[in-house]
Amino acid sequence: MSAVAAPLPAATAVPAAPPAQAAFGLRLAVGLCGVLLAVLISGINENVTKVALADIRGAMGFSVDDGSWIIALYTAMSVSAMAFAPWCAVTFSLRRFALVMIGAFMVLGVLCPFAPDLPSFLILRALQGLAGGALPPLLMSVALRFLPPGIKLYGLAGYALTATFGPSLGTPMAALWVEYVGWHWAFWQIVPWCLAALGMVAWGLPQDPLRLERFAQFNGVGLALGFPALVMLVIGLVQGPRLDWFASPLICLLLGGGTGLLALFFYNEWSHPLPFFKLQLLANRNLSYALITLGGVLFVLLAVIMIPSSFLAKVQGYRPLQTAPMLLWVALPQLIALPLVATLLNQRRVDSRWVQAIGLGLLALACALGAQLTTEWHRDNFVWLQVIQVIAQPMAVLPLLMLATGSLAPTDGPFASAWFNTVKGFAAVFAGGVLEALTTVRGHVHSTVLVDRLGNTPWLDGGAAGLGARLHAQVVALTSADLYLLVAWVAVALIALIPWLPTRIYPPRAVA
Repeated sequence: MSAVAAPLPAATAVPAAPPAQAAFGLRLAVGLCGVLLAVLISGINENVTKVALADIRGAMGFSVDDGSWIIALYTAMSVSAMAFAPWCAVTFSLRRFALVMIGAFMVLGVLCPFAPDLPSFLILRALQGLAGGALPPLLMSVALRFLPPGIKLYGLAGYALTATFGPSLGTPMAALWVEYVGWHWAFWQIVPWCLAALGMVAWGLPQDPLRLERFAQFNGVGLALGFPALVMLVIGLVQGPRLDWFASPLICLLLGGGTGLLALFFYNEWSHPLPFFKLQLLANRNLSYALITLGGVLFVLLAVIMIPSSFLAKVQGYRPLQTAPMLLWVALPQLIALPLVATLLNQRRVDSRWVQAIGLGLLALACALGAQLTTEWHRDNFVWLQVIQVIAQPMAVLPLLMLATGSLAPTDGPFASAWFNTVKGFAAVFAGGVLEALTTVRGHVHSTVLVDRLGNTPWLDGGAAGLGARLHAQVVALTSADLYLLVAWVAVALIALIPWLPTRIYPPRAVA
């Protein structure tokens, strides 16, 4: 009598064989570059529209409050998409999903200036954020899956461009289109790049089969809990500074409700056979360290862009066109600096942890120098700070990617991508909210102190003419110095984590 195998329990996931690995060559390299191009354009587009928001609002007749919701909805949908895009890429195939998201991102961008009213515009921007946010996880997945071990770090360097190169280009690109062409091109400038990315991805990436059988174990509860949780938290963080945080019932509802839903989401993910987030991966010390440190590093990187840009705009009256060269000093050299750091990390005798420590130390140095600013500083006074950042930023970011991915199994790649990209997107929003809140608090403190001193002064040098402008400039300078000093201490605190949390990772090598 033949034995009959017992059926598998319904809750047990049957791992499918991974897709056949295509040999790396020109086609795969072109496909990877196409995904990289799409991701960079997605990030640049978000920053361009933020910088050009005043011109967009003026042209379309939107108020300041309307503009805040434009940013909030786009950002919330973008961050939420990062959490679920890896699952979709595996299910529908990476190539097919990438093509659909790039195409949707481009078409929605073209349609945005034609929106007849605010609700239509908000819907278009929210959908465009959804498509744009789905792209960064695909870049990490492509790099981890297709690149040979010897050059994998260079692929991760390409991904690191999204944190060091892309954000700095928002202001220069906005200045180009708004000042010289027209506000419509803040949206339409993505079209030629997206068309190029579509062609490169279509030709370069292999076509995996559909895996629709994954819907049999679809994590519907996770989606119903996780997606609104992230949307609520991000909107709460973006709108918090404008609505005075917890003094607003709406912010309390968004942050409190979002936190509760997120806790339920993680509870569901722990036991689900096919989760969006694999919480068990957090037992990996290097991944946990990378996720913790990523938030701090993004806080620092955002601050070193925001502080000088805001200072020059408020004190010296700079428009984006005048601020652009300062940001280009950091952005363009990254195209050389990141491959050089990848080459350094590819040496077996080099410990990536100490490369990161040096990078964070240099960022702390740049911020400490920035804390010396006065109301007399102009764009050229920031040159040395920017030069230090050219070296420091890739040294702080690329080791994180190496530590996060270097000790994981290939089958965990999509889960690592979901973790890293969602934390990256959420941390950037959180950092922005914290910086705005700190700017407001320190500004009020310095304003109160200076006004008290003036009230106790029986005479004014040069009379009262221009007093308000001088007082405002002094408050902005003191606040900017405080922020620089705080960011320097954050970088130092991140260095303190290195000796005891992450373990050493050697550069990837082919198995002999």
